[in-house]
Amino acid sequence: MFKKSFAAIALAVLAVFAVPAAANAAGYVPDGNIVVSGTIAPGSPVTISFTEGSFTPGEPVSFTLTGENAAGATLATFKSVVNSQSLVKSAAGTGAVALEVTLPTDASGTYTTTATGLTSGTVGTASLTVAAVDSAGGAGSGTSTDGGLASTGYNAPMLAIWGGAGALLLGIALVVVLGVVRRQRATA
Repeated sequence: MFKKSFAAIALAVLAVFAVPAAANAAGYVPDGNIVVSGTIAPGSPVTISFTEGSFTPGEPVSFTLTGENAAGATLATFKSVVNSQSLVKSAAGTGAVALEVTLPTDASGTYTTTATGLTSGTVGTASLTVAAVDSAGGAGSGTSTDGGLASTGYNAPMLAIWGGAGALLLGIALVVVLGVVRRQRATA
C-alpha cells in the first residue's frame, strides 16, 4: 500500500514540475508607444518619447544610453565621462516620459537608449543609427529602430521544448511505476 501511495505522490510531483510555469519577465513597452523625433546626426538633439501608458504614472524611469563614444553624448542636461550614461526622470501622470539625447560630435554606429521603470520593471528600447560619414566629410542621415528586443539565442517555440521535457519526465515516471508494480506482483 505504501509503495502505491509513494508512486502516486511521485507522479503528482513530476506532473506539477513537468507543466511549464508562466514566465515572470518584466513587461515591455510596445513598439507603437516609442516615438523618435529629430535628425539623427552627430551633434544633433533627438527626442525619444515613450507615450501615454508606457510606464506607471509618476514612477521614476532610468534611461541608459550605450554606444561608441557615448561619453560625448548628452542626456537632457546631464553629461558624463563614461561610455554609457544613465539618467533618472519621473513619468508623467499618464505614464508618458521623454528624453532628449544629443549625440556626440564624432558619433558613428548605433546608440541604444534603454528606459526602465524602477517601480514596474517595464523596459523600452530605442536604437539610433548614425549613418557613415560620406567621402566629402559630411554626415549622412540616420535611422531609428523603435522598441523590441534583439533576437538572441535559440528561436524554437518554448511550448515544444517544455512539452518534450514534460513527456520525458512522465515517461521516466511511468517506467518507475511499472517497475514497482511488476515487483509487487512478483512478491504477491
